[in-house]
Amino acid sequence: MKILVIGASGAVGSAVASALSERHEVLSASRQQGDFRVDITDDDSVRALFDAVGPLDAIVSTTGNLFFGAVATMQPADFNVGLQNKLLGQVRLALLGQHALRDGGSITLTSGIVADEPILQGANATAVNASIEGFVRAAAIELPRGLRINAVSPTLLTESKDVYGPFFPGFESVAAARVALAYVRSIEGAQTGRVYRVWQ
Repeated sequence: MKILVIGASGAVGSAVASALSERHEVLSASRQQGDFRVDITDDDSVRALFDAVGPLDAIVSTTGNLFFGAVATMQPADFNVGLQNKLLGQVRLALLGQHALRDGGSITLTSGIVADEPILQGANATAVNASIEGFVRAAAIELPRGLRINAVSPTLLTESKDVYGPFFPGFESVAAARVALAYVRSIEGAQTGRVYRVWQ
């Protein structure tokens, strides 16, 4: 299969690309690194990406920024960070990317454990990740041509524990390589409308 991994320079994205590259042609894209450049907040940039890569069998998104901060001091503009980037950015990849997929192709987006397990200063992250999962479930019943869409919801990454661990007291971490297996399952399997939770 020909697979595009957006966000391949990050811990999860690089693990996904590594897990898939032995059996598939894997192309990488991100804002600053990889085979292609893309700004997921810009329609024209995303369209240009799909025009450049040509027909695909699978699209994977492991990218998107969020805002972390207290609700008491949060402003609408702060909350909008996650809406415009991780939420609409990934939805944009799905909406525009579906037309670049061959029949039977798949889309895999990324949410996160905070969709179900909120943390302090994570209201934006919880809302965005839950919305991604809702979009996946709804889009799965409408996509044509046998196209599939799923999401992967990882917990705290072991590789990121030093940076993000204080936000996740008492949470178990998982290695990026283990999280990558859920993306393989989404791409090489047959399910659609699923959220694969990798929490322990």
